[in-house]
Amino acid sequence: MALITYLVEDNKIVLDNLVEALQEIAAVEITGHSATQAEATQWLRMHDGEWHLAIVDLFLKEGSGLGVLAGCRKREPYQKVVVLTNYATDEIRRRAMDLGADAVFDKSSELDGLFAYCAEQTAQEVKPANQQAQRAAVARNREAHAMQTRRTPSGS
Repeated sequence: MALITYLVEDNKIVLDNLVEALQEIAAVEITGHSATQAEATQWLRMHDGEWHLAIVDLFLKEGSGLGVLAGCRKREPYQKVVVLTNYATDEIRRRAMDLGADAVFDKSSELDGLFAYCAEQTAQEVKPANQQAQRAAVARNREAHAMQTRRTPSGS
C-alpha cells in the first residue's frame, strides 16, 4: 500500500527531485503539492483523514512551514508531518517539534533518514487498525463537508 504524501516545497528543482526519489525509494503516492502556507493548510484541512504524510519545507514562497505545522496539529494519529529543511538547527528542530512535527530532516545530510522514515510509515500503514482509523476519519471528513454544503445557501 502506498503512503499518500503531500509535499510543501517552493523550489521546483527540489520538488521534482524529491518526488522522483520518493517514488523510486519508498512506496509513496504524491497526491499533491503547494508552495505557500495558505495553499498547504487549506489542502491538508480539506483532505483531513485522507493523507498519511506531509513533508514540509520551512521557507516558502509565502508564509512558512511552521505555519503549516501549526495548521495541522489536530490530525489523526496515523497522519505524520515531517520537516525537510536546509536549516535544521537545534532551535529549528525544537520549534518544529513543539508545533507538532513528527520528525525533522536536513535536506543536505539527512535524506537517507527521510527515506527510511517513509519506509517505516508505509509498513505502519498496512496495519488493520491504521486502515480502519483512516476509513473512519475519511467518513467523518466527508460527512462534515456534506453538512457544510447543506448549510451554505445556494447562490452565495
